Amino acid sequence: MTGCHSPSPNTPRPGTPSWVCPGIRLSLEIAVFRCPEQVWHVELLPQPRQLYILCAHSGIYCVSLEQQSRLMEQTDGDGQESNGPSGVFPVEADACIFPDASLSMFTLLSTFVITLAQDEGKWWMRLHELPRPEQDGPPYRQVSQVEFCPGTPPGDMGDAPPSCFLPVLCCAAAPGAMGLWCSGGFVLEEPLFSLLFGIDAAMLESPMILCGFPDGQLCSVPLKALSSSPAADGCRDVSNPAPPVKILHHLEEPIVFIGALRTERRAADDDAEDEQPAGEPGCDCVVAVGHYGKMVAMKADQREEATVPELREYYLRGPILCAACGSGSRMYYSTHSDISAVDLDWAGDSSDPEDTESGTGVLPPVLSPASLSICSVVALSLSSRASEGESELLALSAKGRLVSCGLCSPEEPDVELTPAEIGRRIKELLSGIGDTSERVSFLKKAVDQRNRALASLNQVMNVSAALLSSQEGHKPIACTVTANWSCLLLQDTVTISCLLENCSEYSLEEGWTLCVQLLTSPCALEEESMDSATTFTFPIDQLLPGNKRELTLPLGPTADTKLDLPLTISCALYYSLRDILGSGSDSSEDLDDFLPDDSPLLSPDREGICLPLSQCTIDMLQCLRFGSSPPGPDAPPAPSDPVKTFLKVSREQTEPEEGKTLGEENLPLSAASIRVSSELLKNALKTSETDVPLCCATLRWLLAENPGAVELSGTEVASACGTAPDGGHVQLLVREVAMNDLSPAGPIQAVEILMESPSLAHMCRTHHAVIRRIQVHGAGGAGSTPDLRMQYLRQIQTNHEMLLKEAQTLRDQAPLGEGAEGSATAEKLRNIYRQLRNPSLVVL
Repeated sequence: MTGCHSPSPNTPRPGTPSWVCPGIRLSLEIAVFRCPEQVWHVELLPQPRQLYILCAHSGIYCVSLEQQSRLMEQTDGDGQESNGPSGVFPVEADACIFPDASLSMFTLLSTFVITLAQDEGKWWMRLHELPRPEQDGPPYRQVSQVEFCPGTPPGDMGDAPPSCFLPVLCCAAAPGAMGLWCSGGFVLEEPLFSLLFGIDAAMLESPMILCGFPDGQLCSVPLKALSSSPAADGCRDVSNPAPPVKILHHLEEPIVFIGALRTERRAADDDAEDEQPAGEPGCDCVVAVGHYGKMVAMKADQREEATVPELREYYLRGPILCAACGSGSRMYYSTHSDISAVDLDWAGDSSDPEDTESGTGVLPPVLSPASLSICSVVALSLSSRASEGESELLALSAKGRLVSCGLCSPEEPDVELTPAEIGRRIKELLSGIGDTSERVSFLKKAVDQRNRALASLNQVMNVSAALLSSQEGHKPIACTVTANWSCLLLQDTVTISCLLENCSEYSLEEGWTLCVQLLTSPCALEEESMDSATTFTFPIDQLLPGNKRELTLPLGPTADTKLDLPLTISCALYYSLRDILGSGSDSSEDLDDFLPDDSPLLSPDREGICLPLSQCTIDMLQCLRFGSSPPGPDAPPAPSDPVKTFLKVSREQTEPEEGKTLGEENLPLSAASIRVSSELLKNALKTSETDVPLCCATLRWLLAENPGAVELSGTEVASACGTAPDGGHVQLLVREVAMNDLSPAGPIQAVEILMESPSLAHMCRTHHAVIRRIQVHGAGGAGSTPDLRMQYLRQIQTNHEMLLKEAQTLRDQAPLGEGAEGSATAEKLRNIYRQLRNPSLVVL
């Protein structure tokens, strides 16, 4: 069995044999040869027992099996352990008998070695004589050579690398050739031999060397034209003037196999003159198979007036890796997925009148391959077991496994079986059918799951590529987040609305999940506060291109938690790779096969793909609730819940008066102000293009992201009072002021944004929201900076430092809220912080 003719990825690794010699039975002794390069072809010389091994880009090596057997016996007799496995013999460099890197194929024929080498686009066939046992001189002598000029292999251009397919060599002998031994050769019947190679070759009884090239040419060369007496220099070039090369056919695709078949069954009562000489009968059909499935069969058609050659082309399912023929009419060939058998036996019972005219010698019009259900086979060989009277098919898989299949001969007579044997065979067949059906069902389920996984992964990759390749700020799949007030369970609460919009050309199928993460910043008003994150997941069943889906999350405070603003909201699409592999897969190695370790798509837990969509901040200004008409600064507070009022009054009546402390409702309003240059705001808001007063435009700008403040845009108001998510109140007042002490050039016109609330926490959150808007949106309207009084600024800084030291001193004293002294300390602190929150500075 020879290796695959194409050193493709299915070919065994370098240094491993890709062949089996069917004529040797190594039942007790197994020798492993480690070759220096990839093995392309191997042939056995029976006497003396030698292996000839062709290694890629190296040459032909000769290994003696007799010597290796003695070495194995010595190794077994010593009983000593060695560093490597027993029975492994490296093929040394001195075993190379033909050190030629251009060699591509060879064959053994009696006392000759025939080689094929490629040099500068031409093929050279060289004939070498094997040494005699008593010869002491040079072991191998080149007798002659002949040149071939095939065309470019199909699919190769002039500047392309050399074809990866190897040529094919075999020998066809005439019926009268006696004493001829050939490795992988065959004997042809006289009519077919004469029709193919000519009457001269038949009269000389010269064996013919058949060559199949990667370009598709099938050529023949007579051995006697090469082995005639050599010239004086020891090597004779028979290429000129009349080369003995004959082109038999052109397949137009790389040839991977040349063989011969016996398509006609010989009757038992044939005449004596029609019988073959001693030995096996000759073959009556020559076949050549191409890599892509094209096959040609050549046979002699014996008609009444004359014998004419018949040539018929067939098309098999490719690509074909290897093939093999036996003594019958069947040919076996292997593809990546199966081994199939075709039968060229044609008994003349065709219903086609055109076929029946030529008698029993015609070839079948079509071939019907029969599957053997054996896949991934890279080498085939047929051997006959004379003792058992049947044939054996040896198949070598791509993973190095050798499979032996017994083949029944079509001429075998039917053997009568006893009822017990019939019942046993029926049970075996039914058991085999059941096992096969179960395995087919399991494999079908696995294939279906793999197909679904690949389809899902393809869709995931398309969506990922669309998001990652989109420009910054414009994504084909976007998620927009807004804050709203909604009535949930008869109670008004703040909610966020996530609008997922698919503007891409791909559909979000089942398996995608929208993840919304709410991240709260540590509160400056509380000690030991930390960041906290909450993630909500929303499975997406299906979102077709152009469709939208809106999801709502409640943000209002509950009995156990409170709403901490501002919130950072991050939206992302997540796809679990475990959903692709199925719930039964728990191995992380299966997940690593999909994406590399450094892939930017993998989530931190390496179990899914995470695609960020958007990130935004929800602050106090977005969560305020405004009435139908904005109240003024002196408007009465909204009526409270009667149940809460009743419980509060009842609690105050039961508590002793002496333990009563200053309630929050009696505390003064917490206030803070920010002054921004009028010129800066005019440039940022572009109010010069409209008639809206600057104060009204500033208030609209601050509340532009609040959906409930849309009514304010229809009126020119400079103040607004809103309700916080927990029911507290926040007052916003915008007015124009003049800063007289900052610049020697005169007053600086500014806009003052005043924030007031009974709750210090609400005032601080509102202050933070206003500053964030000035930092984000006000930088684009920067104008000219006027001259400033630096001494005045230093004095303000000094006053602030003194206030901070005084506040720290008061905080280090007795705890606040204990007695009259604690209340006085708290009042002083409030006055200090009020001064700190209202500096005499302006944002320029």
